[in-house]
Amino acid sequence: MATERSGERSGGAWAGEIAPPSIAVLLPCYNEAEAIAQTVAGFRAALPQAVVYVFDNNSTDGTDAVAAGAGAVVRKVRQQGKGHVVRRMFADVDADIYVMADGDATYDASAAPAMVAMMLAENFDMIVGARKSEAEAAYRPGHRLGNRVLTGLLQQLFGRSFTDILSGYRVFSRRFVKSFPVLSGGFEIETEMSVHALELRMPVGECITAYAARPDGSQSKLSTWRDGMRILRMMIQLYRTERPLWFFGAIGAVFAIAAGALSLPLIFTYMETGLVPRFPTAMLIVGLMIIAVLNFMCGLMLDTVTRGRLEVRRLAYLAHPAPGRFPLPEALIVDMASKAT
Repeated sequence: MATERSGERSGGAWAGEIAPPSIAVLLPCYNEAEAIAQTVAGFRAALPQAVVYVFDNNSTDGTDAVAAGAGAVVRKVRQQGKGHVVRRMFADVDADIYVMADGDATYDASAAPAMVAMMLAENFDMIVGARKSEAEAAYRPGHRLGNRVLTGLLQQLFGRSFTDILSGYRVFSRRFVKSFPVLSGGFEIETEMSVHALELRMPVGECITAYAARPDGSQSKLSTWRDGMRILRMMIQLYRTERPLWFFGAIGAVFAIAAGALSLPLIFTYMETGLVPRFPTAMLIVGLMIIAVLNFMCGLMLDTVTRGRLEVRRLAYLAHPAPGRFPLPEALIVDMASKAT
């Protein structure tokens, strides 16, 4: 990690100055031999000071050899799934700023310097590269619709959102990466990242970036319905763990409303006759109310646990310095302002 180097190399370039941030470009890959060399070359040209890492996830088409030939540092990940790859990347690579993109040459590598500059200028912890594409083949209609639906749902559940929560093009600060407990195993990792930032109320931003079609011979690994359902399931699970009082309270409310509706005829009958003739219904009402109360109490107790977990994550986040301590290259300010949202 870059540190203040005053007193180091007295009279040299770093004397009394802050060393520039170390930057790591992280590219998770699975069978991207047709595109990975172009992707590595693009990021090496855009960020010549960065180290480009390719994490190969059991590719069978020689992706690792092509990436190494293009100048990337290649690592192997045996557990299949993008979430497992991201877990290894964040654990193994040490840097001040992390740029993550897919290895399929669809993301605009030339936008990376502006995203890094935006992070340094605004002291952000995550910049999301919101995709903008004029080519229909680059961003299929089903994916567009699914992204809008899931983005809207995330905003309803957590109060805030991004315009493109499924984008794989992101820039992270060190304190984001080292405080992020990756739990997912597949393409739902982007949703988990977004929720992590929203829950810790991190300063985040978006940058509009071009999104291109894959090169000829490169095949998408995404399945609109299968991965969409996995992302939806992940959002529900995260809502249960991060908002347990609302989650279990809503379930309890459903049982309480059902019990109330069933009890009305019994109440009216009792008021008229002084009798409760339908004991099975009365027992069902009691059971429903017990379930409702239990759900509410579970939500209350889990909310206390969640608050404790949130405090621990917040402290882990604060244990690392902010990215804004590094100087901002003046040459990138105009480019940053033109692309930032």
